Amino acid sequence: MEYAARVPGILQSIKETRLSGLRPVTEFFDYNRISRPADSNTAFSRISYNTRYFSGNYALIIAVLAVYALLTNLFLVFALLFLVGGFALINKFGADPLQFGEHTVTQKHLYTGLFVIGIPLVYIGAPISTFFWLVGASGFLILGHAALIEPGVESEYASVEEGTV
Repeated sequence: MEYAARVPGILQSIKETRLSGLRPVTEFFDYNRISRPADSNTAFSRISYNTRYFSGNYALIIAVLAVYALLTNLFLVFALLFLVGGFALINKFGADPLQFGEHTVTQKHLYTGLFVIGIPLVYIGAPISTFFWLVGASGFLILGHAALIEPGVESEYASVEEGTV
C-alpha cells in the first residue's frame, strides 16, 4: 500500500527531471533541417551535438521501443510475471513449512520449484534477443536521426559557452 502512495511523487519527479528536457515535436521532426552529412567528421559532430540536444526525445524513443518489444513478446512478460509473482507469493505465504503426509515442503523447496519452472520459461521467452533488438532498433533510429538533422544556429554558440572556440 505504501508503494501506491509514492507513485504520484515518483511520476512528478520524472516529469520534472526527464520530461522537461523534451524538445518540441516540430523541432524534432523538422524536415527542413534534414540533409546528408558531407563526410564522416560532419556526421560525428552532428551525432555528438544532437544526442545531447535531443537526449530527452531519444530516451522517450527507447522507452516506446521497450514497451513495443514487451507487447510483442507476451510470453516473456508472462514468464517474468510468473517469477516475480512467485517470489512475492513465496515470501508472503511460504515462510512456514507445509506438511503433506510424510513430506515437509519448506521455503527452499518452493524456491527450487519456482526456479525449475521459471528459468526455462524466461529462456524460451528470449530476453537476450529482445534486449539486442531494442539496442539495435534504438541505435539505428537515434544515430540515423542525429546524423541527418543539421544542428540549429544555437549549436554555434554551444562551443563558445563551453570555451572550446
